[in-house]
Amino acid sequence: MAQPAFEEIVEDFEFLEDWEDRYRHVIELGKAMDPLDEALKVPANKVDGCASQVWLFPKIEGGTFRFDGESDAMIVRGLIAVLRALYNDLPVAQVGGVDAQAELSRLGLQDHLSAQRSNGVRAMIQRIREVAA
Repeated sequence: MAQPAFEEIVEDFEFLEDWEDRYRHVIELGKAMDPLDEALKVPANKVDGCASQVWLFPKIEGGTFRFDGESDAMIVRGLIAVLRALYNDLPVAQVGGVDAQAELSRLGLQDHLSAQRSNGVRAMIQRIREVAA
């Protein structure tokens, strides 16, 4: 079972029948995120393998995993928001057990993202898993 915040996105996607509306919703999720502090946009936080620039800043506090992120592309910023809903507030020991591809397939994203964007999502998931390992 995914995090409640992710389940809410799944429910929103079920309500939005048209992919264009879903695409706009993902972008709105990204716009709603607080911007990443400029001081955190450093090479150590940059995710390689993304077509756009992406930074992820993970935090583990009290055994709980969280991350913030940023991208220079609005759709990617929205994808970061979706991944935050999937992973944030999980016990760090559970992060590696999340089948992100299966969860994201519930949104139908893989059918509507370019190959480069799909590779970028995989790169972000890999970075999240590495940090939590």
